[in-house]
Amino acid sequence: MQLQKLTASVAGIGKIKGGGTIAAVVYCIIWFLLPASFCTNGWQVISTAAILIVGVWSSNCVDGIWGKDSSKVVIDEVAGMAVTLLYIPHHIIFLLTGLILFRFFDIVKPLGIRQMEKLPAGWGVMADDVLAGVYSLMVLQLIIFISAAYFK
Repeated sequence: MQLQKLTASVAGIGKIKGGGTIAAVVYCIIWFLLPASFCTNGWQVISTAAILIVGVWSSNCVDGIWGKDSSKVVIDEVAGMAVTLLYIPHHIIFLLTGLILFRFFDIVKPLGIRQMEKLPAGWGVMADDVLAGVYSLMVLQLIIFISAAYFK
């Protein structure tokens, strides 16, 4: 059970006040330090899928111990941030914009995001953040498209 707790809390980050934001920032730092080629090939998709699978498993395991959608579980924020940064150009401005967008959608929970929490156990924990990540990715891609056209 220790492995599930460590995974769900992302090595204990979930036990810190503001753990969700901290976990998202940690993912951003790791993403930024990776080679730019990681962001444009299949490895990012594979690692995001792995985070989602491990996240559902670990949050499912700790659901009965820590309670439904415990604040200690922050792997969902990592998954949402990973989705937000899929195929985004490796640039600090896009990274920070993605982080702000993701935290906005994750906190405000518009457009059906809150409904995703009703899914059972680990699925509900992960799904709302994944959908927040999808919305963030869509807005970020629109910003990139518009900025590319504007700064041509």
